[in-house]
Amino acid sequence: MNWLDRKAMRDAFERAAPDYDAHAVLQREVGARLLGRLDYLKVEPRRVLDAGCGTGHGSKLLRARYPDAQLIGLDIAFGMLTRSRAADLPASPWRRLLSRGQTAAHYVCADAQRVPLAAGSLDLVHSNLMLQWCESPAAVFRAWHRVLRPGGLALFATFGPDTLKELRAAFAGIDGLPHVSPFIDMHDLGDMLVHAGFETPVMEMETLVLTYADLRGLLQDIRGVGGHNAARERARGLMGKARWSQLQRRYEEYRREGRLPASYEVIYGHAWAGAVREMADGRAVIQWKIDERRRRNG
Repeated sequence: MNWLDRKAMRDAFERAAPDYDAHAVLQREVGARLLGRLDYLKVEPRRVLDAGCGTGHGSKLLRARYPDAQLIGLDIAFGMLTRSRAADLPASPWRRLLSRGQTAAHYVCADAQRVPLAAGSLDLVHSNLMLQWCESPAAVFRAWHRVLRPGGLALFATFGPDTLKELRAAFAGIDGLPHVSPFIDMHDLGDMLVHAGFETPVMEMETLVLTYADLRGLLQDIRGVGGHNAARERARGLMGKARWSQLQRRYEEYRREGRLPASYEVIYGHAWAGAVREMADGRAVIQWKIDERRRRNG
């Protein structure tokens, strides 16, 4: 589904980088809930990828949880990586001296659909609210499976179809153009994991609702984390006063107890990388099991 203008998406995240943390309340909350799932999963990684690391909040928590692991932060926006690297450096010279023995983090500016790392080089891939910004989650899962060693863990959170359902409904009928991303159902994501070679995928969903005094505040938060409308078929230019007034009237229908809701369907998923079944050039990998007794007996 070729719905995304990737340059517009990347540019939006570049612009959002300086003030991202001021608007990322939801991202931090979901990130904490995602990392909490590691309390119940047996994994002691030596090398961890934070895919879509943003300004580095999740990376910092991963470093604290696995201090001896090598962390790699990946993001498509260079501005986000710059913030992430700065956040990883201790503030004072004294703390920098004390932290010299820690494993250094590395940062890669790249597309999550084409992770530029060696096959089988990772033990854990972590991704918090990045997957919804990829045209092909299936391609992302294949890339993760390639870079994970067999038995490695992929852990992620993304948004499902009911995300921003109020905003989607308010826009409906105004211009017939897309204004909210086409989020993917968690059952389809589970199928994609299996097809990519992952085993025993576990998918969970919950709804989180943020509330706002007005529509302008909601849209400022969305744009503040880089969530501009990046659909190829989006309307160009500024919204006129008439359309803005119409949008406000439509959204006011959802006001409850003096606040406007913004619903987010949050999907959490994890799965274990199975054995490699296909090489990079598309050739199948066939595994042969040899009976040791038969080989010894000729």
